[in-house]
Amino acid sequence: MNPVALPLLLEAVLLCAPEPVSLQQLGAVFEGEVAPAALEAALHGLQQSWSERGLELVQVGPGWCFRSRAEVRPYLERLHPEKPPKYSRAVLETLAIVAYRQPVTRGEMEDLRGVSIHSGILKQLEARGWIEVVGQRQTPGRPALYATTPQFLRDLALPSLAELPLVPAAAEPMRGSKETPAPRLPGFAPPPGRPAAQPTPPL
Repeated sequence: MNPVALPLLLEAVLLCAPEPVSLQQLGAVFEGEVAPAALEAALHGLQQSWSERGLELVQVGPGWCFRSRAEVRPYLERLHPEKPPKYSRAVLETLAIVAYRQPVTRGEMEDLRGVSIHSGILKQLEARGWIEVVGQRQTPGRPALYATTPQFLRDLALPSLAELPLVPAAAEPMRGSKETPAPRLPGFAPPPGRPAAQPTPPL
């Protein structure tokens, strides 16, 4: 593989891909002609070459993709003006608990929130593609374990769960049902109210 052509080919593949592309997928594109280390070096070089443009190359989860820079998004939104979906505070608090305490059961979520969690909240988050059942707790009743999905990382433009923002400790428990606009990506920050736990990868 001509090293001069590699960045151009990577650029084309990533710009045309409908979702983030992993190193393994890129290796398959080049049919093993390019070593993983060379691919990674080329990706970082491409990232640098786009550092002063309207798009940026970022790693999201295990994959790489181009996305618009935060400063140009307000202009892009004018092309297709639409109201962001709204989620209740209970939905966002539940999502935050799953993100920071995963894998976690519904009962454990309820203990953390201090109130019961309606099944519709979990179904809403599952329908959005942000959480999923990844197993069962080996306790009486074998309750389902919930964790975040790769889609969660993609929508929040996070390379991994370790990049979740830290949540400051707060004295007040999480309560309330006031509707809150959905977070504008990638600046999601879960509602305060609990200290952050060390993220645990999904099973």
